[in-house]
Amino acid sequence: MRGQKLFIRPIEETDGEAIRAFLARNSTTSAVPRCGLVGKLVGDLVAVLAMEITSDGVRIDDLVVAKELRRKRIARVMLMELDSLAAKMEREWLIVERADARDFLMRVGFSGERRMVRRVR
Repeated sequence: MRGQKLFIRPIEETDGEAIRAFLARNSTTSAVPRCGLVGKLVGDLVAVLAMEITSDGVRIDDLVVAKELRRKRIARVMLMELDSLAAKMEREWLIVERADARDFLMRVGFSGERRMVRRVR
Protein backbone atom coordinates (compact mmCIF):
# COMPACT_ATOMS: atom_id res chain seq x y z
CA MET A 1 0.00 0.00 0.00
CA ARG A 2 2.94 2.32 0.47
CA GLY A 3 2.86 5.07 -2.14
CA GLN A 4 -0.73 4.33 -3.16
CA LYS A 5 -3.56 6.77 -2.51
CA LEU A 6 -6.73 5.54 -0.88
CA PHE A 7 -9.69 6.90 -2.84
CA ILE A 8 -12.71 7.46 -0.58
CA ARG A 9 -16.21 8.32 -1.74
CA PRO A 10 -19.83 7.98 -0.57
CA ILE A 11 -21.64 4.70 -1.18
CA GLU A 12 -23.74 4.81 -4.35
CA GLU A 13 -26.72 2.65 -5.33
CA THR A 14 -24.64 0.84 -7.96
CA ASP A 15 -22.14 -0.32 -5.30
CA GLY A 16 -24.53 -2.86 -3.75
CA GLU A 17 -23.20 -6.05 -5.34
CA ALA A 18 -19.53 -5.13 -4.90
CA ILE A 19 -20.07 -4.22 -1.25
CA ARG A 20 -22.08 -7.41 -0.61
CA ALA A 21 -19.25 -9.54 -2.07
CA PHE A 22 -16.61 -7.58 -0.14
CA LEU A 23 -18.47 -8.00 3.16
CA ALA A 24 -18.98 -11.72 2.52
CA ARG A 25 -15.19 -12.13 2.24
CA ASN A 26 -14.12 -9.79 5.05
CA SER A 27 -16.86 -9.55 7.67
CA THR A 28 -19.54 -11.45 9.54
CA THR A 29 -22.18 -9.01 8.32
CA SER A 30 -23.59 -9.05 4.82
CA ALA A 31 -26.04 -6.15 4.98
CA VAL A 32 -25.13 -3.39 2.53
CA PRO A 33 -25.24 -0.05 4.38
CA ARG A 34 -27.67 2.60 3.15
CA CYS A 35 -25.28 5.41 4.09
CA GLY A 36 -21.51 5.31 4.29
CA LEU A 37 -18.17 5.50 2.57
CA VAL A 38 -16.14 3.11 0.43
CA GLY A 39 -12.37 3.07 0.17
CA LYS A 40 -10.60 1.88 -2.96
CA LEU A 41 -6.97 1.18 -3.80
CA VAL A 42 -6.10 0.90 -7.48
CA GLY A 43 -9.81 0.47 -8.24
CA ASP A 44 -10.30 -2.41 -5.78
CA LEU A 45 -12.71 -2.09 -2.88
CA VAL A 46 -10.67 -2.34 0.35
CA ALA A 47 -12.87 -0.69 3.02
CA VAL A 48 -16.52 0.01 3.83
CA LEU A 49 -17.69 2.39 6.53
CA ALA A 50 -21.38 2.23 7.48
CA MET A 51 -22.74 5.32 9.20
CA GLU A 52 -25.82 7.29 10.15
CA ILE A 53 -26.03 11.06 10.38
CA THR A 54 -27.68 12.30 13.59
CA SER A 55 -28.60 15.78 14.77
CA ASP A 56 -25.27 16.45 16.49
CA GLY A 57 -22.93 13.82 15.14
CA VAL A 58 -22.19 10.91 12.86
CA ARG A 59 -22.74 7.42 14.25
CA ILE A 60 -20.36 4.80 12.89
CA ASP A 61 -22.19 1.49 12.63
CA ASP A 62 -19.34 -0.55 11.14
CA LEU A 63 -15.91 -0.18 9.57
CA VAL A 64 -14.58 -3.16 7.62
CA VAL A 65 -11.13 -3.32 6.01
CA ALA A 66 -9.99 -6.13 3.70
CA LYS A 67 -8.39 -8.88 5.81
CA GLU A 68 -5.12 -8.81 3.88
CA LEU A 69 -4.77 -5.03 4.30
CA ARG A 70 -5.49 -4.64 8.00
CA ARG A 71 -2.89 -2.79 10.09
CA LYS A 72 -2.00 -0.62 7.05
CA ARG A 73 -3.66 2.61 8.36
CA ILE A 74 -6.66 2.27 6.04
CA ALA A 75 -9.18 2.51 8.91
CA ARG A 76 -7.40 5.62 10.22
CA VAL A 77 -7.61 7.28 6.79
CA MET A 78 -11.29 6.38 6.51
CA LEU A 79 -11.94 7.96 9.93
CA MET A 80 -9.98 11.10 8.97
CA GLU A 81 -12.14 11.46 5.87
CA LEU A 82 -15.30 10.95 7.93
CA ASP A 83 -14.07 13.56 10.40
CA SER A 84 -13.62 16.03 7.55
CA LEU A 85 -17.09 15.29 6.19
CA ALA A 86 -18.66 15.63 9.64
CA ALA A 87 -17.04 19.05 10.05
CA LYS A 88 -18.45 20.16 6.68
CA MET A 89 -21.91 18.96 7.80
CA GLU A 90 -21.45 20.89 11.06
CA ARG A 91 -21.64 17.79 13.25
CA GLU A 92 -19.75 17.82 16.55
CA TRP A 93 -19.21 14.15 17.33
CA LEU A 94 -18.17 10.83 15.84
CA ILE A 95 -20.01 8.15 17.81
CA VAL A 96 -19.53 4.39 18.06
CA GLU A 97 -22.27 2.56 19.98
CA ARG A 98 -20.69 -0.89 19.91
CA ALA A 99 -17.02 -0.93 20.66
CA ASP A 100 -15.74 -4.20 19.19
CA ALA A 101 -12.42 -2.55 18.38
CA ARG A 102 -12.09 -0.62 21.63
CA ASP A 103 -8.26 -0.58 21.64
CA PHE A 104 -8.11 0.76 18.09
CA LEU A 105 -10.77 3.39 18.81
CA MET A 106 -8.87 4.61 21.85
CA ARG A 107 -5.66 4.89 19.79
CA VAL A 108 -7.44 7.14 17.28
CA GLY A 109 -8.87 9.48 19.91
CA PHE A 110 -12.20 7.99 20.99
CA SER A 111 -13.13 7.78 24.67
CA GLY A 112 -15.93 6.33 26.76
CA GLU A 113 -17.04 3.03 28.19
CA ARG A 114 -19.82 1.41 26.14
CA ARG A 115 -20.53 4.37 23.88
CA MET A 116 -17.29 5.78 22.49
CA VAL A 117 -17.13 9.31 21.14
CA ARG A 118 -14.61 11.67 19.58
CA ARG A 119 -15.07 15.37 18.98
CA VAL A 120 -14.85 16.34 15.31
CA ARG A 121 -11.64 18.25 14.71
